[in-house]
Amino acid sequence: FIMRPFIKSWIPQCLRILRTPCRLFHGCNRLLTSQIISYYDSINQYKKELPEYFNFASDVLDEWSQLEKNGRRPANPAFWWVNDEGEEMKWSFEELGFLSRKAANILSEACGLQRGDRVIAVLPRVPEWWLLSVACMRTGIVFIPGTSQLTAKDILYRLQASKAKCIITNDTLAPAVESVMPDCQFLKSKLIVAKGSRDGWLNLKELFAVTSADHKCVKTRSQDPMLIYFTSGSTGSPKMVVQSHSSYGIGFATSGRYWMNLTPSDIMWNTSDTGWVKSAWSSVFAPWICGSCVFVHNMPQFKPTIIAETLSRYPITTFCTAPTAYRMLVQHDLSSYKFMSLKHCLSGGEPLNPEVMAKWKIQTGLDIYEGYGQTETVTICATMEGMKIKPGSLGKAVPPYDVQIIDDHGAILPAGEEGNIAVRIQPMRPFCLFSEYLDNPEKTAASVCGNFYVTGDRGVMDEEGYVSFVGRADDIINSSGYRIGPFEVESALIQHPAVMESAVVSSPDPIRGEVVKAFIVLAPAFVSHDPEKLTHELQQHVKKVTAPYKYPRKVEFVLDLPKTATGKIQRKVLRNREWGK
Repeated sequence: FIMRPFIKSWIPQCLRILRTPCRLFHGCNRLLTSQIISYYDSINQYKKELPEYFNFASDVLDEWSQLEKNGRRPANPAFWWVNDEGEEMKWSFEELGFLSRKAANILSEACGLQRGDRVIAVLPRVPEWWLLSVACMRTGIVFIPGTSQLTAKDILYRLQASKAKCIITNDTLAPAVESVMPDCQFLKSKLIVAKGSRDGWLNLKELFAVTSADHKCVKTRSQDPMLIYFTSGSTGSPKMVVQSHSSYGIGFATSGRYWMNLTPSDIMWNTSDTGWVKSAWSSVFAPWICGSCVFVHNMPQFKPTIIAETLSRYPITTFCTAPTAYRMLVQHDLSSYKFMSLKHCLSGGEPLNPEVMAKWKIQTGLDIYEGYGQTETVTICATMEGMKIKPGSLGKAVPPYDVQIIDDHGAILPAGEEGNIAVRIQPMRPFCLFSEYLDNPEKTAASVCGNFYVTGDRGVMDEEGYVSFVGRADDIINSSGYRIGPFEVESALIQHPAVMESAVVSSPDPIRGEVVKAFIVLAPAFVSHDPEKLTHELQQHVKKVTAPYKYPRKVEFVLDLPKTATGKIQRKVLRNREWGK
């Protein structure tokens, strides 16, 4: 494990930039640092051409390292990691460069990997994940993150589908990898991130001690593959989404600058698991292209108290977490905490209920700015700096995307009409859209409708261009001819004090075909209440708050809701249970 003491022994004294006193940040220096951000932002705004060659490590990280060396960046770490045991680690951009070059040599030499090879990394929020992610950029190796909650079966499927030549994991998951080894004919090497050695595995810590930090970054084309993410569709096995060096490497410059509001003086904490694409968005590409510090807390479990204490204790300026987390935090009552440095809050992954947004504002004085995107895209819509916040809306299209609501034939619908949320790809496909679903041309073709890439989400655009989310196309409930989006019903329910969390799905009904059913997790104070009376009270409440036809005709009280590793509610699981699938 790479803790502070090891780093001291690896890095010469001249590199100990972080410990120098805070330098004054003069106007001319600010101009130089903003040039990096402005250049990549202007590519997103179609003001400058996409370069033929681009590599995030050499063109962005090493540039910030140079500015830092010249005293032209605030004395802010590039990376700041903490855990529950009080251990802490900080790297400057220069240290990040030094350590990631070592990691690049380990991948090329000890692991025997070449440019274009694929590597699966299944690690929790440990510093090595960031080093290996950058090392893959430096070597042109394709990085495939996976969540630590994967089972042996999931790992086998990913190894076979991706033909990965190397897997990187820790002690916890090593036995699962070993159990599927006989069926993985493409796997050449296994790298473990652990204190002790393990038979048949290369040990990252041991290799770090003996590997050189001299490494020349490969020259990658903008459209060369950089990342593959497995994404679960509503049907079939997870698909492999390919993102290029420029799509994620340059595509977050605009949302980093105007939605996340990041500058080189900011410290950004995004709570995502490393296996989720939001970690690439908000814990790698957006903050680092803006020269900001990436803050990481290695939280094994999500605990509202730890979140609140961390925001109080560290000078975090920008915070991003999932709506589920905000729902838990506002119930925790944050008024006893002081978030001295916090100034900008973000949310993504699924829509945020307006009620939660209002409670957060009362308790912290801060607004939450929503963003919306997918594994296949960068930020599609967001409420950006200076825009008015419309609760329940995802904001407006983020450049370079032209976002429209279309019908099933690809025709643009007028304002106020529900349809498919789509991104224009003709006459020009945005560079920051996924390259393809690997080895799946049918799925790749099916994501296009006329001149548009179709997200699979339903929404409505108002006269001002704000997009509101109705639901995943699969989650829409069709009852007696009425189309009902689960999000509106869930947002109505959460306004009642009895409701801690809810998930709304369709349930079979002999007369109406299907009806609205709500699965509800009760707030502790209401657990002992009479369920029949409470059901009636909640139904009446929904009829008052939203259109009466949307009220849940069926209600079931549950202890918890099925969720993905990233905290998104799995309505599909509940829907299948209802329909006996």
